[in-house]
Amino acid sequence: MYKIYWCDGMLSDKVQQLFFEKNAMQPFEQELQDLAKQLGESLVTRNMKLASAESCTGGWLAKIITDISGSSVWFTGSVVSYSNEAKQSLLGVSEKTIEEFGAVSGETVREMTDGLFSRTNAGIAISISGVAGPGGGTEDKPVGLVWLSWGKRDEVIFVESFNFEGDREQVRLAAVKQALNCLLVCA
Repeated sequence: MYKIYWCDGMLSDKVQQLFFEKNAMQPFEQELQDLAKQLGESLVTRNMKLASAESCTGGWLAKIITDISGSSVWFTGSVVSYSNEAKQSLLGVSEKTIEEFGAVSGETVREMTDGLFSRTNAGIAISISGVAGPGGGTEDKPVGLVWLSWGKRDEVIFVESFNFEGDREQVRLAAVKQALNCLLVCA
């Protein structure tokens, strides 16, 4: 037997607010989907496969890609390497690199990308590490700092830092969007 509780409208207002907050991300999700579809078409045309390594984005890039039916044709997979230990054991990032430069650095994302190439058959790869916030930022590595490393196997690997504004979700969203744009230029 279920009990029915009537509210004075406050709960209803809260539910509506949560609904609108959740749906506010939908246009951005659609934009990411569109970019990922373009990337997939480009990779299929070139008969290339993509691999990714994600830290601060926590698999969001892989989620956007795998939301596309048939993406297994061009996406080999992703490593979510949030901890330093995972970066070392799963991707081969050296302990010395992390000690000297930190997990959020160009050197670390470059080694993450190298690890993808040595562990997969991907022809193109991207790695992401950053400080999404709200905590964890320092003067040298503020909240919003994200490093990307991407490129094609046996070719030039690009490494670049970006500074994104916003809360944790906005920084991560911006990082995924930038990653897709970098891959589109490279593919």
